[in-house]
Amino acid sequence: MESAPAIKMPAENMALSTSQHYDQIITRCKELFLKKMQDYGTAWRILRVSSITDQIYIKAQRIRSIEEKGTQRIDEGIDGEFVGIINYCVIALIQIEMGNEQNLEMSEPEVVRHFDFHVKESKSLMENKNHDYGEAWRGMRTSSMTDLILMKLLRIKQIEDNKGSTIVSEGVSANYYDIINYAVFALIKMESES
Repeated sequence: MESAPAIKMPAENMALSTSQHYDQIITRCKELFLKKMQDYGTAWRILRVSSITDQIYIKAQRIRSIEEKGTQRIDEGIDGEFVGIINYCVIALIQIEMGNEQNLEMSEPEVVRHFDFHVKESKSLMENKNHDYGEAWRGMRTSSMTDLILMKLLRIKQIEDNKGSTIVSEGVSANYYDIINYAVFALIKMESES
């Protein structure tokens, strides 16, 4: 998935609840996802989950590089990279769910069903954690969210290198759900601060 154009939200979105703002961001991610599907079909079905992890890592590393340098040479903002991270995480979750079956083609309704399922799981996790942590993420820096995404990706890579085996840790899917949520939080903070 290519980087998305910058997401511009109207000023009145500042008063939205986290749940409402989350839904707006996911709707924009899904719209881009489906437009790219019209252009490319489900070519992403050929990717192994480890390749998707690496693609997400590249996007997160670009965000961190721009945050540290304060400049960029490619005319794609970091908000578009966060959108790409969300969409690639959904792709990874679909691939984990479906496995490496021979059939690479999926219909749009089937893709939408899987997309919606994984986003619903991600949002449910976010709401449960927000309840327990009192939306502590609002006090975090966006750069810390980038670092947490990178840390989660390194964890996923280690689990992948261990052939999916963990002793006491959550699995790969749980880390992808956390990454989706950190990327959504980063977008909410960026929009609120602009």
